[in-house]
Amino acid sequence: MIREQATDKRPLKTVRHDADLLVVGGGLSGVCCAITAARAGTTVILVQDRPVLGGNSSSEVRLWVLGATSHMGNNNRWAREGGVIDELLLENLYRNPEGNPLIFDTILLEKVVLEPNIKLLLNTAVYEVEKADAETISGLKAFCSQNSTSYELVAPLFCDASGDGIVGFQAGAAFRMGAESREEFGEKFAPTAEYGELLGHSLYFYTKDTGRPVRFVPPAYALDDITKIPRYKRFNAQEYGCQLWWIEYGGRLDTVHDTETIKWELWKVVYGVWHHIKNSGLFPEAETMTLEWVGQIPGKRESRRFEGDYMLTQQDIVEQRTHSDAVAFGGWSIDLHPADGIFSEKPGCNQWHSKGLYQIPYRCLYSRNIRNLFLAGRIISASHVAFGSSRVMATGAHVAQAVGMAASVCSREGLIPRDLTDPTRITTVQQELLKTGHHIPGLYLNDKNDLARQATLTASSEFVLTELPPNGPLQPLTYSSAQMLPLPAGPIPQMTAFATIDQPTTLTVELRRSSKSFNHTPDVTMETLTIPLLKGEQDVVLLFNSQLNESGYVFVMFMKNEHVQLQYSQLRVTGVLSVFNKINPAVSNYGKQEPTDDIGVDTFEFWCPERRPAGQNIALRIQSGIQLFSPANVINGVQRPTNQPNGWVAATDDANPTLTLSWLSPQRISRVELRFDTDFDHPLETVIMIHPETVSPFCVPEYIVCNDRQKRIFHQTDNHQTSNTIRFEQPITTSHLTIHLKKNGMGQADFVPASLMEVRCY
Repeated sequence: MIREQATDKRPLKTVRHDADLLVVGGGLSGVCCAITAARAGTTVILVQDRPVLGGNSSSEVRLWVLGATSHMGNNNRWAREGGVIDELLLENLYRNPEGNPLIFDTILLEKVVLEPNIKLLLNTAVYEVEKADAETISGLKAFCSQNSTSYELVAPLFCDASGDGIVGFQAGAAFRMGAESREEFGEKFAPTAEYGELLGHSLYFYTKDTGRPVRFVPPAYALDDITKIPRYKRFNAQEYGCQLWWIEYGGRLDTVHDTETIKWELWKVVYGVWHHIKNSGLFPEAETMTLEWVGQIPGKRESRRFEGDYMLTQQDIVEQRTHSDAVAFGGWSIDLHPADGIFSEKPGCNQWHSKGLYQIPYRCLYSRNIRNLFLAGRIISASHVAFGSSRVMATGAHVAQAVGMAASVCSREGLIPRDLTDPTRITTVQQELLKTGHHIPGLYLNDKNDLARQATLTASSEFVLTELPPNGPLQPLTYSSAQMLPLPAGPIPQMTAFATIDQPTTLTVELRRSSKSFNHTPDVTMETLTIPLLKGEQDVVLLFNSQLNESGYVFVMFMKNEHVQLQYSQLRVTGVLSVFNKINPAVSNYGKQEPTDDIGVDTFEFWCPERRPAGQNIALRIQSGIQLFSPANVINGVQRPTNQPNGWVAATDDANPTLTLSWLSPQRISRVELRFDTDFDHPLETVIMIHPETVSPFCVPEYIVCNDRQKRIFHQTDNHQTSNTIRFEQPITTSHLTIHLKKNGMGQADFVPASLMEVRCY
């Protein structure tokens, strides 16, 4: 029993926590920052003001996680973000291909609580910043309403990943809110009044079919006239959750302090929409449906953006400018929304894509005037226009991983964020990130401590692309289709396609490449063939006279022709892909990007893959074959296809694919790092989208590692991750290390030769 006498006043219970890094905000950005730093040896306090992690991706909001892959609707190939965010998405694929947001909650919580260096505080809101001087934060005060406890949180380094920038705001960090003028940065897409100051909030609902009639009586506050929404005819009984992302409001209000007002307006809309669907008589299929869930907090898109030593702009994105301090990348379109949101006459978004990925410099990731404050997530240093791309969750998480690693380096060496702009120090950050599977376009891992680089590599076989065999479906050329092929510099090999023609016709075949070897936008036509075809089945010989000046991908493009059917192949290979000139309205892809005004973006065509189980390669026979899949690729410093496949691929008939590392003298090895192909072209949306598999068909699900006596020293089953780390309890001494890859029968995986992207040994 507890009994206390009456008193004038009682203080709250107060607990103090100290750490090397204090991360505020438990969305995907805060989670990935905290995990990255913790795994690098930094003690972290992660403070989240909600009961779950994930922010807009959590079960409280239910927005799918997307980034540079953009629903596979742009020309960014193999662009899914790497590192921790990749690990989370692959785990969700494995456990939750149906896209249940509650399961994603559990995955995020599990990953955080399994890190011994992270102290997690849920339901805890930071409300006060303490400072040692004008430029230095010394601590934070926070309160948890669930345990009625106040916290004093102390650290030398702070990361604001809170979305609204609560730490940066109270600390006095320079920030912006709203759109810059066109003149400030010369951004031609600087918004007009319609696409004005801020992007609004969204709030979603889920439905369920009960199998019997269900009536709906709307609450008094529901919107009574659905025609107040100009796009009200777009509502239907099938779409739910973030498929209705355009239920948006608040762009003309203060998206920080007016959030509750915005939420109430969104509730009015949501219940008004459901009243319309249930009771208008226009949707008889909704008779047995009920509301299963309505969001209680809105998902925020934009509020404050803080100023760093560099501000990302439209030109950085469109021109794909390079930065010596690049630590992350983006690739989502410049995606701005009308300020009036759902009540606007304008389209719900205005998306403009670049031709490829763009680098994000480290100088955008810390405050220019608060010396120990990192920035992560949507609040990084970017103009309103550039923010339209960098704001999406997978990009924010990828950026936050760079912050976590930078904070670890600062903590280890007693530095502040700006110190890392020194060329030697930023190289350290970049290399440490690359070691974790974090991709930075244009950079290569060069680890002098990696014993694999000193080894001789031999393999049981090596794939040579002589043929994508014609054993797949026959598909009509109702839209233009292309096969992407990696080629070395030199002449284009002769190829043969296989077609069925229903009447005499002429087929146009174009050979294209990208104007930048690291892009995958086919914007340079090298050669055009016009080939007369007779009725019936026939081989189509492709004789090109062109040459490639540098290695990269070419596109063998079969232009649409209703009289031609192309033969496809069941064989899928790492770094080999078919693409199609179709449309994807979800990301404003209508086959070609053609701005009608000079808004500083490029005109180009979209050539995008189809999702599995579709998207087979076009059957081709290739004279002399393509030899770009050698074992040497596993130590070339790139862990995914870029301008080349960058992986070792075994021959299709190799029953026991093995890769052996040999040294002249025995080596003492404590750790082995492996990277597998988990198809970085697949976006892995976390909700709504149902994925056709739980493991990428390119991924090797089982492998065995043996020493120089062919003794098994490690055996992995049920692998579904890109990154695998093998730690030996006691270091092993061996002059050979042999990795046996096992490809079990996995449906589509039966037609995928085994591959390995990277091996490192320490």
